[in-house]
Amino acid sequence: MPRPAIHQSCTKIVATVGPACDTPEQLAELIKAGVDVFRINTAHGKIADHEKKLKAIRAASEQVGSPAGVLLDLAGPKIRLGELKSEPLQLDIGAELTFIREGEPANDFEVTATYPKLIDELQPGNTVMLADGMVALVVESVSTDRATCRVTASGEVRSRQGINLPGVKLSVSSMQRNDIANAMWAAENGIDFISLSFVRSDEDVYSLKNVLKAHDCDAFVIAKIEKPEALEHLEEIVDAADGIMVARGDLGVEIDVAETPMAQKRIIQVCKEKVKPVIVATQMLESMHHNSTPTRAEASDVANAILDGADACMLSGETAVGDHPIKAVEVMSRIMRVTERNLIHEINHSVSHCVHPITTAVTNAAISIAEAIDASMIIIATRSGGTAWVKSKSRSSIPTLGVSDCPATLRRIQLFWGIRPVGIEKMASPAEIRAKISQWGKENGQLKKGDRIVFVTGSGVVEKAHNAVVVHSVE
Repeated sequence: MPRPAIHQSCTKIVATVGPACDTPEQLAELIKAGVDVFRINTAHGKIADHEKKLKAIRAASEQVGSPAGVLLDLAGPKIRLGELKSEPLQLDIGAELTFIREGEPANDFEVTATYPKLIDELQPGNTVMLADGMVALVVESVSTDRATCRVTASGEVRSRQGINLPGVKLSVSSMQRNDIANAMWAAENGIDFISLSFVRSDEDVYSLKNVLKAHDCDAFVIAKIEKPEALEHLEEIVDAADGIMVARGDLGVEIDVAETPMAQKRIIQVCKEKVKPVIVATQMLESMHHNSTPTRAEASDVANAILDGADACMLSGETAVGDHPIKAVEVMSRIMRVTERNLIHEINHSVSHCVHPITTAVTNAAISIAEAIDASMIIIATRSGGTAWVKSKSRSSIPTLGVSDCPATLRRIQLFWGIRPVGIEKMASPAEIRAKISQWGKENGQLKKGDRIVFVTGSGVVEKAHNAVVVHSVE
């Protein structure tokens, strides 16, 4: 039985894999520092590159003895600039920039886009944002093959940078050909979580779920909220998805940046009400790309996400291409642990559609018992992870282990707030599990004689057994 890192933060850390951390040895160090789930960003590289990263993650998990989860992030219909004639291109206020439908740009201030229908869907007066919102344009005129824009906020742009069109209703599908291919690869390779970019409605979520279902894949589908349309249909999207990501990078460009903090709070609140995990992402420790410590504002940002109710926070460039990937994880984990001391335990009586109501009731009762008797630990035996998820949403501070004989469930638990996964032998009895946990706890200084453990058996873990709560004293 691997040693679960119960000394780490309850809020989970998602870290993006990139050139700064793509070997098994580097990834193993990140797991030790506090990473629970690794993100593979399909916007960069091809399937062969994703396979290499997945193998490195699995090797690192074996090395450390901790089943790290894997999140595959589908790029979606991200619109990007084509190759610029001159790079970088400085755009000053008042300058004219023209998008052309096809062909080679005739001068530095003519550009192409990866979305063939861009010119068809632009209208005079529309706003166009480049370079993550740093450069702003307004559309002045549109003809059959050209859209002429005027620069209203200056800056530097480069080839392949993203284009955001706040307020423009695009007809492009949420899943592109590459996304479908990547989703099929994910289904064949046991990926735990698949995130879908630029979701606009629940239909987008169901489209991905249908692809996965056709390939007998039960990976969690994480809907990324980064479009105004997604905020308009938030409740339906949360209902359809298995989890949500607050993707603040594009969201902060697609809506007024001043509205982003309150949008984040609203998204998290809806996820809490509907019992769905939520990840807060983008620029959490942005300055740690190059600096060894974050800004005070960044530390506050992480803390506020936790206080709002986030289940996980995500590092992007900080670990993928940053100078201090391990330190970034260590700092985030430290901020989380300090913040979690001030969380208020609240039993969530909402029932997830994927968890039996009896399971929910019994799990909540077990938490109340554990709190009343000052239990040292809660042990949740679960086959699918549903029972562990109910406990996670309570935000109880009692250390909790999620015990399962299913490797996929153990990796999925890595996204559940406050639950550490522990693998057991297939068909272990409740008595055997209690004995093993007690032995492990005493050997590692986590438990001592007389400590009380509250043991919860989830539906279907032991054949023909119903949910049960047992209070066990360590001998």
